[in-house]
Amino acid sequence: MKPTAEQDQVVEAVGAGGAVKVKAYAGAGKTSTLRMAAEARGRARGLYLAFNKEIANEAARKFPQNTRCRTVHSLAYSGTRPEITRKLRNPVEPPHQLALRYGFGKLRLPTTIGKDLELSPSKVARMVMDGAARFCRSAQSEPLAWHIPVEAIVKDEEAEHLRESLLPSVKRLWSEYLDPAAPSAISHDCYVKLWQLSRPRIGADFILFDEAQDADGLMLSVLRAQQCQVIYVGDPYQQIYEWRGAVNAMEHIRAPECALTESFRFGPAIAQLASRVLQLMDEQTPVRGQDHVASRVLHESSPGQDRFDAILCRKNATVLTHLAQGIGRGDRVAVRANVDELRAFADGAEQLMRGQRVGFPATLALFETWDEVQEYAESFAGRDLKPLVTLIDSEGVDYLRLILTRVAPEDEADYIVSTIHRAKGLEWNRVQLAGDFKFKNDEGQLTMAPEEMRLLYVAMTRAKHVLDVSEIRRDLYTMFRDAGV
Repeated sequence: MKPTAEQDQVVEAVGAGGAVKVKAYAGAGKTSTLRMAAEARGRARGLYLAFNKEIANEAARKFPQNTRCRTVHSLAYSGTRPEITRKLRNPVEPPHQLALRYGFGKLRLPTTIGKDLELSPSKVARMVMDGAARFCRSAQSEPLAWHIPVEAIVKDEEAEHLRESLLPSVKRLWSEYLDPAAPSAISHDCYVKLWQLSRPRIGADFILFDEAQDADGLMLSVLRAQQCQVIYVGDPYQQIYEWRGAVNAMEHIRAPECALTESFRFGPAIAQLASRVLQLMDEQTPVRGQDHVASRVLHESSPGQDRFDAILCRKNATVLTHLAQGIGRGDRVAVRANVDELRAFADGAEQLMRGQRVGFPATLALFETWDEVQEYAESFAGRDLKPLVTLIDSEGVDYLRLILTRVAPEDEADYIVSTIHRAKGLEWNRVQLAGDFKFKNDEGQLTMAPEEMRLLYVAMTRAKHVLDVSEIRRDLYTMFRDAGV
């Protein structure tokens, strides 16, 4: 296939040497462009860095021999002492056991919505573990208070005090991870952090760093310290991992920028809708579709009659709802979501029915009884929980557990129900968007938070031929109208 003018520009920029940023919209031929750039470098030693093994293995089949294809973790693993990496095989300490060992008790915290948030000892322990995990993905040399995640609804002063009081426990846990004799199991992020602290030098003449919008502070600090050429490739509008510590290298790196704005995935109809979402994020350069690719946007559909390859949801709770509805119709449904959290929803609902508060999942942690959940589901804020609450009330939590055992393998399923985070990087012919996107009223205008807009853009651009927006149509087009796009 003849390269586009944009692809030629990227190859030329890479050939000129020095750092380069490539802003690549969804489906814009990023991999083929990077392959051409690597080929143009001739005998120079290249390294393509991916976030997961599957992508790295696929790239290895496409890239020329001068370019190795690795994951960040594989580089770090090979550069870490065996006495540390063997701790990956140690049994993982559950939060309740860490809570006992560290002497954590139950906490109640005032929130901005008038209800106290109750934290069990296990939940406190999980916060300490999460704080250590966030430190491992950061550029800092030691754990800091802000690494510890606290629910956004907790009042600022209380949240700050809680972080400071838990910081010594995070530092203690990190020191246990570093001690070869300590029984604590480590995660893969632990040895990546140790590798970063060792200030590694990567043996390559040029590095192609894929999905740069999802880079964390740790990886960014490693790449900035390299003396070879680094090419950062990504789409700033597909950054949806802030909660995991992503810092978006596309914004933080100062380098000449090229763009790949022509998508080979879909046709003009889907491209036009995605471009309106980009405008909401102050991006004036539209994504362009292919005139020869037939695509359309559905504004009305018939549940159970119109068939889709994937249904994309914001929340795990919505995944459960669509899974239950599909199994109820006799469909074979695959799921891309955190199944443990889905099971925890059933367990949490059962505990609330017995009058016991729960700390996990977060969706249920604010409520003291199931009656409160039912009342919340009737409100505007809780409307996306309504179908699931109705399902539990009519069929019971055991039915919810039962349908989770009926999930089909993807290669045998009629369709997939996925969270948007688990759908990133994938594509399907026919995609339906669930109705759980969060719109908000801002001084009389309907809008979305920036992170919500990016989720919407990622979800829309998974579709190749048919995109169904019927469940959010009214709010979506009201938002466009209010914003004048």
